[in-house]
Amino acid sequence: MIGRRLRDTVARWIALTILIAMLTALALNALFAQLAGVWARPPLGETGLLDRVAVAVRMIEAADPAQRSSLARSAGDSSFSVHWSVNPGRFGLPVVKDDDFYSGQETFVDLLAWPQRRVEGFEPSDWAGPGGHYALLVELTDHSWLMFSATSRSWGLAEGPRSAIVLILVLISTALVTLIATRRLARPLQHFAQGVRHFGTDFRAPPIEPVGPHEIRQAILAFNGMQAQLQHFIQDRIQMLAAISHDLRAPLTRLRLRGEFIEDSDQQQKLFRDVDEMQAMINTALEFFRDDARLEQATQLDLAELLQTLVDDYRDQSIDITFSGPPRLVYLGRPLGLKRVMSNLMENAIHYGHAPQIELQQREAQVVIRVLDRGPGIPAEFREQVFLPFFRLEGSRNKSTGGVGLGLSSARAIVLEHGGTLTLMDRPGGGLVAIVVLPV
Repeated sequence: MIGRRLRDTVARWIALTILIAMLTALALNALFAQLAGVWARPPLGETGLLDRVAVAVRMIEAADPAQRSSLARSAGDSSFSVHWSVNPGRFGLPVVKDDDFYSGQETFVDLLAWPQRRVEGFEPSDWAGPGGHYALLVELTDHSWLMFSATSRSWGLAEGPRSAIVLILVLISTALVTLIATRRLARPLQHFAQGVRHFGTDFRAPPIEPVGPHEIRQAILAFNGMQAQLQHFIQDRIQMLAAISHDLRAPLTRLRLRGEFIEDSDQQQKLFRDVDEMQAMINTALEFFRDDARLEQATQLDLAELLQTLVDDYRDQSIDITFSGPPRLVYLGRPLGLKRVMSNLMENAIHYGHAPQIELQQREAQVVIRVLDRGPGIPAEFREQVFLPFFRLEGSRNKSTGGVGLGLSSARAIVLEHGGTLTLMDRPGGGLVAIVVLPV
């Protein structure tokens, strides 16, 4: 098992892919030449034509000279014709030698067990005028001559088509091998990416099974270790915040009980207001740091219905919010987290502006939600700082003039965990626009 894993690496797969692609291309080329036969345009000695010529030469040379002309004509067929003559000049051949045909002498030596003799070949281009053809001139033992001629070459393709076929075979073989190899590498990467996305939407996701080449398995194991540390950290944080919540609320409760014994009602009310404000700040801070919505599992939800429900809730409080968008829009996300995001943005639009509106749009690969108001807006230099925890444009900590500066921080954190963005910009004509972009 260890040896197999050591051999299964990305580098070795790339090298093996190149090697197999080259071998496959050579094998397909050889198979093409073998199956296509004469159409693969092999050398002249491999076409079988020289065997037929040798048979005709033996037959005609063994016959009586008076019968050689008629035998020569009978030896021809539809592919070539044969002529015999004592004087080669009667054939009307050009004075040109073709080295490719001349190299056939060695084949004749093997086929006929002859001593080396003259063999001359001609192509259509050797003739000066029209009517050129292929011709093979063979000298017999008595120094007479046989001419084998054909009007066109039938033993193979030209160099251009043959090169094109070989190139296509190389491309096909390379593409097939590359496709198989890349699928072998891509499958574990897709498995890894799916596991990472699952962990992004659910912190309680199980570890990813390490599969694939050595490098990918190492990356998966490293991610699983990081995932285990994060889960342990989150669990410790939940327990710590639960303890802090208990420890902070207990003295505040005692302070309120002791305030009941204050006789000065004015001082008593001031104390109660301070205690209530501290209690609200603690609850808000603990809610931000605990943020149970981040532990919520992603599910299919109707985003349009979620927004409509929030709008109806505000209308029950005599707060009119205009909504525009499709009646139904299914989205994969965390309902509690998205509801908290929209509630924070709507509260800001209602508290710091007027005439709040909500727009929902679905694009090709994203969902866009806009929360608009007609308020004073936010200066450009503060539009990123307002997302920092505990940052407030209004300097006081009075609960009646605003929260503790955690609403936008929490909203952006939830949107980022969905893979989206939350930005602020000026609204034409005055006011602010909060834009939430969520990927589909």
